[in-house]
Amino acid sequence: MKFLIVGLGNIGPEYALTRHNAGFMVLDRLAAQHGFSFTMNRLAYTATWSHKGRQFVFIKPTTFMNLSGKAVSYYMKQEHIPIENVLILTDDKDIAFGKLRLKPKGSPGGHNGLRSIDELLGTQEYARLRIGIGNDFSRGRQVDFVLGQFPEDELIQLPDFLDRAGNAVVSFCTMGIQHTMNNYNQ
Repeated sequence: MKFLIVGLGNIGPEYALTRHNAGFMVLDRLAAQHGFSFTMNRLAYTATWSHKGRQFVFIKPTTFMNLSGKAVSYYMKQEHIPIENVLILTDDKDIAFGKLRLKPKGSPGGHNGLRSIDELLGTQEYARLRIGIGNDFSRGRQVDFVLGQFPEDELIQLPDFLDRAGNAVVSFCTMGIQHTMNNYNQ
């Protein structure tokens, strides 16, 4: 059984530890823990990992956030992965920092990466793991907030948070979405 796990983010060192790159961070953490590495390929950095009879195809799109759908569509076709085996990891400013919310489908909720995926797949019927980054910003400062660095108190908690999100990814692929929602949604 093969799964496509997509971490959303933006490439480049200036974005590396920003809130908007939470999806990339989860995949990087999984790679460090399980000994696989990413290589540059068409439209994305990619990696594969086999675990408990499942094959994980991880991608970090290099198209920048607003065009993420190009990479998702390409790798679904290239790897012959059905939509029910796709999981998108994305930051969410409407969820408190440190909280996770797995959903089987939904709207983009103002997230340009999800909007791009919706447009290119022609559906919103795919799973997404929303990674809470909080919304501690003043009116009109949303872009600065999501493209900003985590403050020191959150950086201390970040490794445990990323581990929990990574565990949710593995659970989604091995135990299913309902079990994972029951155990990881907060």
